[in-house]
Amino acid sequence: MRDVLDEWRPVVDEEIARLLPPEVDEAYLTDFFGEPTYEYDPTAIQEALADPIWDLLERGGKRWRAVLFLLFVDAFGEDPEAYLPYACIPEILHNGTIIVDDVEDGAEMRRGGRALHHDHGTDVALNAGNAMYFLPLKIITRNPGNLAPDTRLAAYEMLMDELNRTHLGQGMDICWHNHERIEVSETAYLEMCACKTGCLGRIVARLAAIVTGQDSATEHAVADYAERMSVAFQIADDVLDIETAMEAGGEFGKGAGNDIREGKKTLMTIHAAEHAPAEDVARMEQLLWAEENTDAEVRAVVDILTETGSVEYARSQAHSLSDSALDHLASVDLEPEPAEQLAAFARFVVEREV
Repeated sequence: MRDVLDEWRPVVDEEIARLLPPEVDEAYLTDFFGEPTYEYDPTAIQEALADPIWDLLERGGKRWRAVLFLLFVDAFGEDPEAYLPYACIPEILHNGTIIVDDVEDGAEMRRGGRALHHDHGTDVALNAGNAMYFLPLKIITRNPGNLAPDTRLAAYEMLMDELNRTHLGQGMDICWHNHERIEVSETAYLEMCACKTGCLGRIVARLAAIVTGQDSATEHAVADYAERMSVAFQIADDVLDIETAMEAGGEFGKGAGNDIREGKKTLMTIHAAEHAPAEDVARMEQLLWAEENTDAEVRAVVDILTETGSVEYARSQAHSLSDSALDHLASVDLEPEPAEQLAAFARFVVEREV
């Protein structure tokens, strides 16, 4: 699976750079956004928009949402390269959400560097992140694939539906983060993940189905695959953060023990809050609520999660979700080779070690 990601990532990056170049000028602004009413300031837009966006993009990221979109297009029997601009939609959206998430979470690190709001300012980071919610819509407006009007409308309506649900998930997550006690049910947590993380996966699958003209049953089946795979990815990512909490941080990670330092409510902490001794739960809640944690305090939370079996429980739930994703994928008639790659991805997200 890593080979597939490595093969497509430079292609995706090149397409993103064509749509949103690292260096903007007046000709680009006029072409992409239209004639100014008075006068654009390309220097200001460069500093406050292009620079922070590319600061994040150039730090890495697997671009797996874009690659997944291209695999779906291939699986539907179409040429992936003919739909490259559309592959950038979920990738740009995803990067916009994490810029805003980092501000809301008070995150210190992202992809091996300081979170953007620390280097560029909160105002610039929020504007750049929010812009990345809307910039992808220009792709559908410009219609590079010559889609029929009803197809474009379906894509717009799908994006609006799924993007609204991402904010429901983020709202739930923020609310829980702002309370010391862990009083979240497992089903509510899974719904938060389905909205916040799963909807971006659903966008990938549904957009590929819509632009290639698949029927409603196929669109829903691949969306269910992508949602469950995305939630599995989130839970597995949280498990990795705990497993590398006292190490250098994984390739996919944001920093060693970052979830604990941010006081994040995860499936593991929810499970531990229900099964650990009351004194351990109180200690875990206290440490997650603290402004800062020492390495020893991070280790104390890790020990509680491990001793309660919460890490293993979360890992098993991630595998169950991955299996469910595979069941939905198997219900669709797809081209064999890309279908196997899609299946491999569902397994990869829960089996990876970095």
